[in-house]
Amino acid sequence: MSDLRALPLTLFEQPPPRLRLGLNLALLIAWLWLYWPLTGYLTIIFSAEDFRTNQLLLIGVAALIIYRLIQSGTRPRFDAPPRLALLPLVLALGGSLLYLLAERFLNVNTLSTTLLGLASYGLLGLWLSPVRWRQGLPAALLLIGTLPFGDHLQTFIGYPMRIATAVIVRDGLAAVGVTAVGLDTILIFENGVSQVDLPCSGVKSLWTGGLFLLAATWIEQRPFNKRWVGTALFFAIVLFAANLARVAILVAVGEVAGWRLLAEMLHVPLGVLGFILACGAAVWLLRRGNPFTPTGELEQTEKRPAYWLAPSLVIVVSLMALAYAPRPQTGLSQVVGHWSFPAAMGIEPMPLRPDEIDWLMRDGAEAASRYRFQWGELSGSMILITSRTWRAHHRPERCFEVYGLALNNSYTHLVTPLFPARQVSLGNNKQPAQYTAVYWFQSADQTTDDYAARIWADLSLERERWALVSILFDEKVDPNHPDTALFYLSLHQTVADYLQGASHEDYISSHSQ
Repeated sequence: MSDLRALPLTLFEQPPPRLRLGLNLALLIAWLWLYWPLTGYLTIIFSAEDFRTNQLLLIGVAALIIYRLIQSGTRPRFDAPPRLALLPLVLALGGSLLYLLAERFLNVNTLSTTLLGLASYGLLGLWLSPVRWRQGLPAALLLIGTLPFGDHLQTFIGYPMRIATAVIVRDGLAAVGVTAVGLDTILIFENGVSQVDLPCSGVKSLWTGGLFLLAATWIEQRPFNKRWVGTALFFAIVLFAANLARVAILVAVGEVAGWRLLAEMLHVPLGVLGFILACGAAVWLLRRGNPFTPTGELEQTEKRPAYWLAPSLVIVVSLMALAYAPRPQTGLSQVVGHWSFPAAMGIEPMPLRPDEIDWLMRDGAEAASRYRFQWGELSGSMILITSRTWRAHHRPERCFEVYGLALNNSYTHLVTPLFPARQVSLGNNKQPAQYTAVYWFQSADQTTDDYAARIWADLSLERERWALVSILFDEKVDPNHPDTALFYLSLHQTVADYLQGASHEDYISSHSQ
């Protein structure tokens, strides 16, 4: 009788292996249930051609991690019970809670996926010793870092960094007596000449450099401490300084001296050289520090398993999955105002397809219209999308590529000093530079071809209504031809009327001065 009374307590304190395996499997299923909404985004990241660089990085990092695990002789036990470790537990549950909030209020896929990676590594820490968990943290961050942070860095912090770089270069040139080069000139020149890859673009090099630093930290077995933070800050400063020097040299050679071809030849070597020097300095600083030592943590590795933790986590994670609520879809509301095109524009409506409407509905567009036009000898199609949120707008280059067109060149074209537009040269495999496309973002008092500037405009307390104007001509056009410029100005005025009701005469006179 006494043995029967003791049986339930024994099972609770130390469940048999099959029950422990079942609890771990139930926790895994609950975890996948919680983060299942991200599978669509992950499928795109790991399959779409646009993210080929990220896919190659992921394969390389995953192969390195698997090799290190095999080399260390690690053998996972799927029936092992979790151990109570405060920091991993806080990271697992705290990251999951932040994920729920991010999905409900922000719906930024890369942020949600980052939280998935951090929370998952926190959960894994309940089955690892504190020493192994801390040693593997750089590898986990490296794996998370293969997400497309480069594009997001370019979008969100690229604009202020470009402004800061241009201001410093302008002031530096002014200090040596070159005062004719203004801020806008530097931005447009650097953006037009320096269409470069990851290693030498100023902002994206931060992402590439971050991955390099994490890989070096893991391989060199250096801990995350104050010295590492100092090394990371120094590395970021050197990367910024290298890009600053690159832009200064390009502007001095191409804009001041007038040797634009030489500037185009120099921008890649300068970027690569600066990146290599910064990485070398980072490795030198890492090696001057002490390697990872688990002193003071050995006694923590012998903690007794917490058999109650697995069923508790199954319940908590399942409740989180039930509480998941995505950001509400705002959808296309109603047409705000009326497009009043000039009669000479020869407008014909082109209805949007249902899948295009669904896509715009998810991202919060207020109105979207597509038209054919005929302006003298110019013909083509255009789409106008209005919204108070940047999420409803996008870079039209992606759309052109989806329709099978190859991007040959993209640069800023100044229709007037107050009207920058993005000029895009498109073609196909048989005939490059066959078509011309143009787009810009326009509000009641601002026009820009910079997607980052459009995003930063949403930081104001009272958001303005913006319009994305995207034009695809039926052939290659000369942007400097008077008829082309007049077409841009007339369409720009139509959008201005739509947004603020200004008169055509006032508009033309203000842009002619």
